[in-house]
Amino acid sequence: MKPLFVNYPKCTTCQKAKKWLEENNIEFDSRHIVENNPKKEELKKWLDLSKEPVKKFFNTSGILYREMNLKEKVASCGEDELLDILSTNVMLVKRPLLITDDVVLIGFKVDKWAEYFNK
Repeated sequence: MKPLFVNYPKCTTCQKAKKWLEENNIEFDSRHIVENNPKKEELKKWLDLSKEPVKKFFNTSGILYREMNLKEKVASCGEDELLDILSTNVMLVKRPLLITDDVVLIGFKVDKWAEYFNK
């Protein structure tokens, strides 16, 4: 199965990640996160696969995150409530996401992506 590249095309980090995938000849399926918003069940599945805490899925540098004063909420709320918040507004989700059969890479870190793909 090809990795699923969940991205927001206007995001410069997403653009860099896409370019990296293409330069390394990694085939992927692309999904526009705004046009195809992940639902809570899907986010839960990705969370479990990532083996990361739910707070890693938040776009903490986003305007909406700050406007909603989510820093304290993310620190104090449970996973289920945080997944509800993430599923209500896709701009809260950290991008890009790269989903494979065995891992979810959150955000674009060249070293982590290169390590995963042995590049």
